Amino acid sequence: MSELANLQQRLAVLEGESQVRRLMARYMDLCDVPRNAPASPSLEITAELTALFSEDAIWEGIGRETAQTFGHHQGRAAVAAFVAAYLPPSPHFSLNLHYLTSEMIRVEGEGARGQWIMQQISTYADGRSELFGTRLDIDFRCIDGNWLISHFRTQRLFQQPLGAPREVLSA
Repeated sequence: MSELANLQQRLAVLEGESQVRRLMARYMDLCDVPRNAPASPSLEITAELTALFSEDAIWEGIGRETAQTFGHHQGRAAVAAFVAAYLPPSPHFSLNLHYLTSEMIRVEGEGARGQWIMQQISTYADGRSELFGTRLDIDFRCIDGNWLISHFRTQRLFQQPLGAPREVLSA
């Protein structure tokens, strides 16, 4: 491989990592509550979420408890509708914040795989609050120069009602 080809390949990897990172930041931002509400919150948020996923996208919970809670959703529209159902105007959350840590992104050509540990602080409409620790394992594809989520896997590692002892979940 020539020096120029090597530099082009390295640049493509760095650009892919950067785009995947921005894609995940946008996804988490859309899932945070509260946020600046658009005129038609549900429709606009659903449209923005839809644009982040490939046509054949899969979103699923991994592990007994997470699979039972979130299930398995396939197809861009089904995934976006599932995620948007938790967001305003739904009263499910009065506060929902996501923090990504321990990032690992591997880009290979037109595909990438990322893994993060996500911390999530949630307060529900009924006033209960919880802290979650979750492993995210996500596949991405670059389609027509645009990186999209193709397979989103989430596995809850722990959850702790705020003010109560931590509950450790089995895989």
